[in-house]
Amino acid sequence: MVTRIGNLAPERHGTTIVETAVILPAFFLFVFAIIEFGHAQLVNNMLSSACRKGARVGAVEGTTTAQVIAQVNETMSPVAPAASIAVFVKDASIYDTGIPPTTGVGIEAMPNVELSDAEPRQMFVIRASVPLNDVALVPMPFLKNVVLDGQSFMRHE
Repeated sequence: MVTRIGNLAPERHGTTIVETAVILPAFFLFVFAIIEFGHAQLVNNMLSSACRKGARVGAVEGTTTAQVIAQVNETMSPVAPAASIAVFVKDASIYDTGIPPTTGVGIEAMPNVELSDAEPRQMFVIRASVPLNDVALVPMPFLKNVVLDGQSFMRHE
């Protein structure tokens, strides 16, 4: 017969609360980071879609650059204020003849184009960008230099 002298396990009152207090902030940070990343992807896809819509509007004869910019801003209005969106309408004819720029800064440095004066079959690009912290659910100071952007190339009819 085995006689039990007492409880051999040490007293552990409150360890669950301490463990929860340590793990819960890291868990919430991870969950909110996933949500924020998904929201950034949504905004990035909306930028690309807005640029495509703007390019389709701009391809039609008689459309002005101001109408294209208004279309992009209207498409982006559910996710970003118009004041934080930078929309560029640039002449992309260099893609037909020379060495084209491959970066966003290079595309933004191309000459502006007024679409109502564009030649038939002239290539143009619509580019839109917005700082991530302007559309973030929870703005983060360490992401202040992150910019989301989209672009679309089209030929004028």
